[in-house]
Amino acid sequence: MASDRRKQSLLVFSLIILAIIIDQWIKIAVKTSMSLGEGIMVFGDWFQIRFIENNGMAFGMELFDKFFLTSFRMVAVCFLVYYLIRLLREARHPIGYIICIAMILAGAVGNLIDCLFYGEIFSSSYGQVAEFVPWGEGYATFMNGRVVDMFYFPLFTWPDWVPLIGGDIFFGPVFNFADSCVSCSVIALLIFYRDRFLK
Repeated sequence: MASDRRKQSLLVFSLIILAIIIDQWIKIAVKTSMSLGEGIMVFGDWFQIRFIENNGMAFGMELFDKFFLTSFRMVAVCFLVYYLIRLLREARHPIGYIICIAMILAGAVGNLIDCLFYGEIFSSSYGQVAEFVPWGEGYATFMNGRVVDMFYFPLFTWPDWVPLIGGDIFFGPVFNFADSCVSCSVIALLIFYRDRFLK
């Protein structure tokens, strides 16, 4: 049983590390090869790599100031680490549920890294391609970095005759791999494990 728990823990934390590495690799590749606002067509108009940065939450939402959001992310990461370790120790939870929590943690850490460090280690992306700079010579201070987003799927535009949303793009937000980890995991939790929240 202890051996099974160790294997499960190794799998889960390996997935977290892999997701964080993928997220950061994509962000650094975009940030060091594209200027802010630049876009690349991948599959016609419906899938683009479009480099933007945001101060806010997932999908560019901005509800609170930057220091609060970064602090909130740090608290959320600490809670998720505690909760995930507890799940792994109890050894009575479905592996799918644990992996969903792990991917939410990975996504939260991925975006937290941007907020904490990117402002310190990158030059500005406005009108130029950013470069690595010595610590403290970047575009912002510690905890005030901007989150790098790049995936854009403007699948279609609503017809003008549709009330309230006519002329708008069906899915307009630009997002990143970390956002995807969080969103897909939350959807999976609601579909497959909602009974755990209703008890």
